[in-house]
Amino acid sequence: MRITGLRTLTAMHDWGRPIGDANGVFADGIVPVPLVLVDTDDGITGVGIGSHAEAETLFEALEGEDPRAVPALYDRMLRQVFKAGHTGVVSATIGALDTALWDIKAKVAGEPLWRLLGGRDRTVPAYASGLDIDLKDDQLVALYQEYADRGLRAAKLKGGIDVDLDRHRLTLVEQVLTDAAHGVRPSLMLDANEFWTRKQAVRHVAELERTLDLTWVEEPVRRWDAEGLAVVQRGIRASVASGENLAGLEQYRPLLSAGALDVVQTAAVHGVTHFLRVAALAHAHDLPVSPIGSTPLGLLHAATAVPNHLVSELQDLTPPTGLSVDVTVEDGAFVLGDTPGVGIHVDVERVAASRQLRTV
Repeated sequence: MRITGLRTLTAMHDWGRPIGDANGVFADGIVPVPLVLVDTDDGITGVGIGSHAEAETLFEALEGEDPRAVPALYDRMLRQVFKAGHTGVVSATIGALDTALWDIKAKVAGEPLWRLLGGRDRTVPAYASGLDIDLKDDQLVALYQEYADRGLRAAKLKGGIDVDLDRHRLTLVEQVLTDAAHGVRPSLMLDANEFWTRKQAVRHVAELERTLDLTWVEEPVRRWDAEGLAVVQRGIRASVASGENLAGLEQYRPLLSAGALDVVQTAAVHGVTHFLRVAALAHAHDLPVSPIGSTPLGLLHAATAVPNHLVSELQDLTPPTGLSVDVTVEDGAFVLGDTPGVGIHVDVERVAASRQLRTV
């Protein structure tokens, strides 16, 4: 079995509301979703979500190879772009291709990826995350009521600009989830998306903590600031979570050595192999791991097979246009299906109707 081709295409995700964070907002709620399709001579195609940057260059490391040798091919892709660097969108392309290879490997085995990886339970605990910084009060309440109706009892809000507004919005969502759980207090998280300086972070969170119990604060300072993250961690009661924008183990090591993280995160776009390696590194430091991202299906499968998975992010309740996914949300958890592979089906014609399909 050999890899014979790569196709790239872009789906669109219409969130039906403004989405964004402290750094900016997509007012129309419509964002592109890059996809890769990896073809083989056996007629099996793997699907990955991430990026197209340097796709042709990275494909040179895969063409003609057996797609089932996934970790080795992941390392071949890293070597292919070693000189120029593997961070940012290039890392997201590696992740998309890596997920597509895992998809193929599980399809060949005739099993869902969670079972191939050794997962015992197909359910993955979830928390609600609406990318909601631009929503009005009534929109915010209605959105989190939808999550609550699916049994979710934990929520992460975007914030960081105005402490009084953050307190107000967190309190609104807390009440929605408390009512749905008949008085059981929910878990609340705040995501600042690297918006603060160290002192701003401590002051802002400490003020919130006068009246709120936060489970974690996410990306309070820049992703690479190990000392700063450690300063914030020591200055607040909430846990510090970060890592979704890190692209290699070498970027996690300084943060873990500094004791800067309580929750280690990885983004879906960086792929399954990256997640598995980061999870192992976090486990060696007795820390939990938590996946981040929209349509994070590959990482949900992988989460079932690691001992230190904590909870996974649920952003939207519907996939991008042209994609169908074999996963449901029930009783506050993702429930993975039995479709062989990752469980993503792409309607190429539907996607390509509005976006150009390009073949390598």
